[in-house]
Amino acid sequence: MHIIILFLGLLILTVGPGLWVKAVIARYSRPVNRYSQSGGELSRYLLDTLNLEQVKTEITNVGDHYDPIKKAVRLTEANFNGHSLAAITIAAHEVGHAIQDAKGFKPLKWRTKLVKWVGPVEKIGAGILMVAPFTAALTRAPSVGIIMLLGGFLTLGSGVAVHFLTLPTEFDASFRRALPLLSSKKLLHQGDETGARTLLTAAALTYVAGSLASLLNIARWWAILKR
Repeated sequence: MHIIILFLGLLILTVGPGLWVKAVIARYSRPVNRYSQSGGELSRYLLDTLNLEQVKTEITNVGDHYDPIKKAVRLTEANFNGHSLAAITIAAHEVGHAIQDAKGFKPLKWRTKLVKWVGPVEKIGAGILMVAPFTAALTRAPSVGIIMLLGGFLTLGSGVAVHFLTLPTEFDASFRRALPLLSSKKLLHQGDETGARTLLTAAALTYVAGSLASLLNIARWWAILKR
């Protein structure tokens, strides 16, 4: 019963931030022509003024992000070609990651290294959890099953670690890089800074939702194995 309550609580906490983020982005995506520059144009302008001409700007269909391997700021078509406050702010946030990369920001480096293997490791963890009960039954050694279960949960937990490591990277990109850039270069219209702050907070909270989703996955496996 307790695990079901925990599961439901994590589900609410996971879905809640994601819904709030979508609502915030939708709110500040209007009016669509608020700024003369598009998100793509702004990101290119900021990169050039920061002597980061080598960083490319590209349209993507897999979500706004900065690629530290290919050195590219990638924006969805809506934000690359959009002229809303949301498009401008999200573009500045991704440029913030490019600045981190150029300055050797360590949390970004650590995240880049971890992301490469966390996906396969989580799959291995799920596989271990699936075979652990059968292995324990076949070997008639409960200790073997327990060790495998612990290993499985630890590998699944690697996703949580990556998401929590991402949080300082995201807040730094938002509030130490993007917002000061937008303010110092007077790129925001009067009264838009509050909205930009809200958007940048939402950008960071997407990773809180990711962390909770990883915890939810662990809770789901625990509930299955408790049956």
